[in-house]
Amino acid sequence: MSTRLELGWEEWLSLPDLGLAALKAKVDTGARTSALHADDVERFRDADGVEHVRFTIRPSPDRPRLKRVCEAPIIDDREVTSSNGQTETRPVIATDMVIGSVRKRIQITLTNRETMSYRMLLGRSAIGEDALIAPNRSFVQGELSYGLYSKESQKAAAEKQSLKIAILTREPNNYSSSRLMEAAIGAGHTIDAINTSRCYLRVERERAEVHYDGRVLPQYDAIIPRIGASMTEYGMAVLRQFQSTGAWCLNEADAIGRSRDKLLSHQLLARAGIGMPVTAFAHSPKDTKDLVDLVGQAPVVLKLLSSTQGKGVVLAETKKAAESLVDAFRGLDANFLIQDFVKEAAGADIRCLVVGGKVIAAMKRQAAEGEFRSNLHRGGAALAVKLSVAERKTAVRAAKVLGLNVAGVDILQSKDGPMVLEVNSSPGLEGIEKASELDVASGIITQIERRVSRLAARTPVERSGS
Repeated sequence: MSTRLELGWEEWLSLPDLGLAALKAKVDTGARTSALHADDVERFRDADGVEHVRFTIRPSPDRPRLKRVCEAPIIDDREVTSSNGQTETRPVIATDMVIGSVRKRIQITLTNRETMSYRMLLGRSAIGEDALIAPNRSFVQGELSYGLYSKESQKAAAEKQSLKIAILTREPNNYSSSRLMEAAIGAGHTIDAINTSRCYLRVERERAEVHYDGRVLPQYDAIIPRIGASMTEYGMAVLRQFQSTGAWCLNEADAIGRSRDKLLSHQLLARAGIGMPVTAFAHSPKDTKDLVDLVGQAPVVLKLLSSTQGKGVVLAETKKAAESLVDAFRGLDANFLIQDFVKEAAGADIRCLVVGGKVIAAMKRQAAEGEFRSNLHRGGAALAVKLSVAERKTAVRAAKVLGLNVAGVDILQSKDGPMVLEVNSSPGLEGIEKASELDVASGIITQIERRVSRLAARTPVERSGS
């Protein structure tokens, strides 16, 4: 024979599935359905097509900075008429409730209770028809405290608090995007893949909005930009708009712009004293011979500034061949560079993955036989490699000079020490994860957690100055 649940007119309870350690609820036998305060309510579907709801709750009316982001599947939509006669359609979720020593599955509707003294209303369906209610007593089932959110358990919960992350990509199913989404979900966060080209912006003094497929996108905690070279300019504009909404961006727009502008990035790296092959830049020089002489003796490498993944990159074995290629590039009306060919590198380079000022993984890329380009997209092979202290420091400095939190720094091993070839702001993860056998994607998500939690701990004045 089960014991009847005894309750006062107000009780402390917890909703562990939602990460809510303590809530003060008003017991209301006049209401059939329980209700929970929800702000920033967002509906979305998971990979299986199941509709979920994500919402924010501030458990204590007196501590507005105490916030939790919760998520649960929607089991129903229900019309509810409030005590003042207003009817609204609310999403319904099912979750475990712990009250005293009793744990049971209950249904809860989500609504805005910002003006209410209690963040939760406990209705008849949750307490049971046979519950004993003492209208003149409080906390019959014992007292909890909002302090549960602020002690050691609070620290652990804050570190693992669910974040709302967006990844800007036009290829959500490729390896890098898929791995980042998998790592974010595995760490307890929610992540949306957003096609950069389908974003459009409302630019206004009072508020910044990013629109997508006919709706305003919600407030995100962090943005992971995976912006392709063809979308650089517009992608940077979209990223700046997300920054204006208060989201923390893994790589900021200006840093991406510096890395994508090969001339600017080389100038900044050279100014910082970072080693690189001797390089000459041009558009349509009249003196072809003098341009080739700036770099030195053949062989030399010619590269279109718009090149990616080894495309538009040519090796000139002789000075005459280099001059002929310069004349051909001039006819394209395009910017290009000529670079000293580092023979001792023997068709190999090192990709260093820098995250948060540290090299977390590295690989050596060896060009295929008969090929000088080591890009994996050109048939190069990826091998595990142990970095020297100088190589590690060079990679970290290069990422820092360009202002990148995440960067793929390509380094040549030369007789004069490490030389930076290029710094990539959206490095691919497949080759380096497989070669190093390291979980690079999770390392990137950890960096987001650290930075976002650090910003959240600062005051609004401090954040505005960051």
